[in-house]
Parts: sequence; C-alpha cells; structure tokens
Amino acid sequence: MSLITLTTDFGTKDHFVGAVKGAIYSELPAANIVDITHQISPFNITQTAYVLKNAYKSFPKNTIHIVGVDSELSIDNKHLAIELDGHYFICPDNGLISMVTNEVKPTKIVEINIHDHISTSFPVLDVFVKVASHIARGGKLNVIGKEVNEYRKLVEIQPKVNQKSNLIKGGVIYIDNYGNAISNIHRKTVKNIGKGRQFTLSIRGYQFKQIFDRYNEIVDYSLPESQRQFDGEKLAIFNSAGFLEIAIYKSNLETVGGASTLLGIKYRDPVIIEFEDTKTPEFTTINQ
Repeated sequence: MSLITLTTDFGTKDHFVGAVKGAIYSELPAANIVDITHQISPFNITQTAYVLKNAYKSFPKNTIHIVGVDSELSIDNKHLAIELDGHYFICPDNGLISMVTNEVKPTKIVEINIHDHISTSFPVLDVFVKVASHIARGGKLNVIGKEVNEYRKLVEIQPKVNQKSNLIKGGVIYIDNYGNAISNIHRKTVKNIGKGRQFTLSIRGYQFKQIFDRYNEIVDYSLPESQRQFDGEKLAIFNSAGFLEIAIYKSNLETVGGASTLLGIKYRDPVIIEFEDTKTPEFTTINQ
C-alpha cells in the first residue's frame, strides 16, 4: 500500500488539492495520502525546505513525497525525482531539496522527461502524480528520466560563519502558526562555534544572552505562583528541530501576539550571534 505525502502552496480554497488527490486515487485506489501542508506562502521555497526537512523523517521508508511549490517547468526550473534517505521526493529543481541534502546525500537523482508527451500548466497533477504512481508500483527512476548529479542549492538556507570575528550571521526563514520567528541557525552550529562562550544574540534591535531548550525555562518557579508573570515575555530557544527561534512565551495571536508582530520580525530579517573573545593575549618578549 503506497504512502504519498503532499506539500504545496495551493491552499484549501481552490480545487487544486482535491484534483491531485483524485488523480492519485485514480492511479492507485489503495494509496494512503497524507497532507503535510498546503499553507506554504506562495512560491516560498525556503519555507517549503524548512517544513519538508522537519516532516519527512517521521514517515516510514519508501514514502513518496510530492512537493508542489514553484513547480512550473522552465529551462531554469526542471523537475526531479530523488531517492534520498530511503524516501522518494518528486519536486521542482528550485533549491527546496537542498535543506534536506545538507545532512543526507541523495542516492539517485533523475531529471524527469515525461513532459515530452504531456503539455500542462499544472505539473503536480499531470506529471508528479504519474511519477509517484510509477514509483509506488515499483518502477525504476531511470524509466522516467535521465540520471543527473547536480541540483540547485539554496544559499540563503545556510548561515554564514566567521570564526575569526566570532560571528554567526543567519536570517529568519520561517514564521510559524504561533508567530514564532525561526532562523536558519542550528544548535550544532552554535555549539561548534561558541564552544560554551558567552554571547549576544541580536535581531531587530533586541538582544538575548541566553538560548533556552524549553519554553517554560523562562519561568522562575522559585517565585510564588501569583508572581510568575511571564506570559508575553520574549525568549530565544532551540526548537524541536534544533533551529534557533525567537518566541513569545504562551503567545496568542488574537490577544498577546507573536514574536513576528510584537517584535516586528519578518521573513529574511538578519539574526546575529556574537561570541565573546576569550583568547589569551599574545605577548612579545622585550630585551632589556
């Protein structure tokens, strides 16, 4: 029984998601279809990469992931079928897969060429579904395209590190449903560069000296319950995916507001971590 996931920027108002699911069931009546999300901001490749990276690992091996964001075929935006980490990804070659491939290299990449027989403005429906069905039936990737070694890399997903000046420069790549601002800086990077040193984290003029592992670590439980007024406080945290996030404790977008609104944080805003320089000063021997 085939397990197929859908990640798109289609939304749920229009017919697109229903049409894609109907086409899959027409090809594979016993298929199981899981919606990862259809609420990706239109054409937002970075957002897609973040969501896909943190969702696919929870699915069993051999799951087929259809990704329909900025998927119109062009000379600069080819279509790929990728075998990676025991999963299959059918997606445009626009850089969205590069966040996944930061940790795991593809086993095989095929440039889909069945477009020669199909003319369409809706490739997710007319091409990606057919490729997914082919894979689900046990078909080989080479049948639907030619094997390639290169795919587009999304540079903005990676933070910049300057060890000489003790800096990590990243940016906001995703605003989640709680209004939390998620950066492209991972816990591993902070640990490797910081080596336990004190730091200052800066974003939009706000500064943080601590990064929490859980949201409620900001609460001082030594205080009487009546004095624990921490709702609405800003904090920096490594989220469940390991990425640095700026959040508002117990944010409610309808009342308190989230970090994106209260702090004015937007997609692509710079995030900078500067570590204290703890190097021992060098001394020059002077002959007297």
